Amino acid sequence: MNIAETPPKILAADLLSRFVALVGEKNAITDRQAQAPYLTEPRDMFRGTSSVVLRPGSVAEVAAILKLANETSTAIVPQGGNTGLVGGQIPQHGEIVLALNRLDRVREVDPVSNTMTCEAGVTLLRAREAAAAADRLYPQLLPSEGSCTIGGNLSTNAGGTAALAYGIARSHALGIEVVLADGRVLNALNKLKKDNTGYDLKDLFIGAEGTLGVITAAVVRLIPRPRSVETAFVGVPSAQAALDLFGLATRRGLPRSAAATAPLVRAHRTLVASPLRIARGAGRHFGRGTGARSRAGRHHRRQPRSDQYVLAHP
Repeated sequence: MNIAETPPKILAADLLSRFVALVGEKNAITDRQAQAPYLTEPRDMFRGTSSVVLRPGSVAEVAAILKLANETSTAIVPQGGNTGLVGGQIPQHGEIVLALNRLDRVREVDPVSNTMTCEAGVTLLRAREAAAAADRLYPQLLPSEGSCTIGGNLSTNAGGTAALAYGIARSHALGIEVVLADGRVLNALNKLKKDNTGYDLKDLFIGAEGTLGVITAAVVRLIPRPRSVETAFVGVPSAQAALDLFGLATRRGLPRSAAATAPLVRAHRTLVASPLRIARGAGRHFGRGTGARSRAGRHHRRQPRSDQYVLAHP
């Protein structure tokens, strides 16, 4: 699919050379075959064209690119891991692609303040691994974690599979660094959790998809790493029963990740519990956990093996 209705704009040779000079020829892709991974999205439903894909390696280079683009009225499309499925990262009118995957440094992991500062091109997987190395958890989780980037997740305000437990991308950001359209750099890399000083400008850029500025780095929240993980499949008769189970698990103080796991809705099963208890002999419904004992296990007087837990009717 290509939704472009007007012919793509071709950069004049002299202007193209000015953009290339900002990042060096090695990081300016003009070859059509080499550009291909940047011009299509994962389902191949959107295809674009571009005179050049620029791969800056520093915030200063991003600022120089946007400054020149502003002065010459040249359109730019920022791109992170190119995992989006709606074509927003594809240059559908011949725009320059600003690929941020070279901005890939984890600048700091601070276990004291439970924060991590990383650049926009750091993949979600690398961010989670860096947090784990400090015995912390960066709780956002997406199936595309090996490809999607922190900058892209914030720019699109991505959700993920742990959104009910821990929130969407906006929930994790304490501060950002962003390059404005005219090339000025806004440094709001704030690590404070309690900050009532003036405007909270970061939320203008989170979810704006690069229309107000290009996010180049962020400070994100970390949480203590769980001591154990248990995974359950619980069959319930209806969507309302799933919500009831979610509320019950939350009130009973189960781990947030457990409380947020969406139960599998199957009409022929009636396992919604009130009060919640832990039953034995249901190994086929419960995955083996990573810890000897989950918090859920404490609701039962006798402790079954970790591969036999299941939320069940009393």
